[in-house]
Amino acid sequence: MTTRITQGMMNNQLLRNVTANLSRINENQNQLSTGRKINKPSDDPVGISFSLRYRSEGAANEQYKSNADSAVSWLDFTDTTLNQANTVIQRVRELTVQASNGTNPQSALDAIKKEIDQLSEQMVTIGNSQFNGKYVFNGQLTDKAPYNSATASTDVADQGEIKFDIGVGVRVTANVSGDKIFGAAGASDNIFMIMKDLSAALASGNQNDIGACIGKIDSRNEAFLQARADVGARQNRIELAQSRLEDIGTNLQTLQAKEEDADIPAVITNLKTDENVYNASLSVGSKIISTSLVDFLR
Repeated sequence: MTTRITQGMMNNQLLRNVTANLSRINENQNQLSTGRKINKPSDDPVGISFSLRYRSEGAANEQYKSNADSAVSWLDFTDTTLNQANTVIQRVRELTVQASNGTNPQSALDAIKKEIDQLSEQMVTIGNSQFNGKYVFNGQLTDKAPYNSATASTDVADQGEIKFDIGVGVRVTANVSGDKIFGAAGASDNIFMIMKDLSAALASGNQNDIGACIGKIDSRNEAFLQARADVGARQNRIELAQSRLEDIGTNLQTLQAKEEDADIPAVITNLKTDENVYNASLSVGSKIISTSLVDFLR
């Protein structure tokens, strides 16, 4: 049985084909103008699911990078401050050794005492150092100064830790408690207590007490160096994590680009091909549509 082909059927089929050609041209033009092959979910349902996952992982990675940067900045400032504290400790030891030789007149000891008192004030200032408006040596109580110049030797610094997430399940501590740097409140090797006792010994000219301070200073200096080494180790770890996060970010961007970005040379080729097909369909269609009953009546 032969199917009867009518003029209306031919016209409808022609319109469908022309519309399909225009749709392909429009799609290629969208990709060319946006540079993306996925402009709406229906363009590639599977690809958009991968793209969204890469975007989510990329956003999380950027947050980890931001956290790592914050942690490094905090530790860098801490290390700089510790270097200042180390300079003070070394100077205190030099003056203590100088005062302990037993040949200094009281006037010389008084002069040394004045410098020790100034160094003590400087150490309190270092203990109350602030980074971005936060006290770095008072644990989680970053809004309160840990030390008072009059009671520094008995002031207790908060022991809370400030942690940063720098990866999935990876958390690092960025701060150092003042107790680890300057010594626990009331301890014999508390640097504020040492300088307070040293000042009193210098004022009285007590050589035994002056000499005893040297061992306490060395004890505090040893603990201080351990704390500073810990800060350096954490800095190295976070810097390695930063490098890894940079690599992960680059990989995610590459994967996302493969899913979303259009292949511009291929799109241009397809666009030109579709335009040629469209023009050809119009040329052929004009001959089909022009044939009508009127043409036969002429």
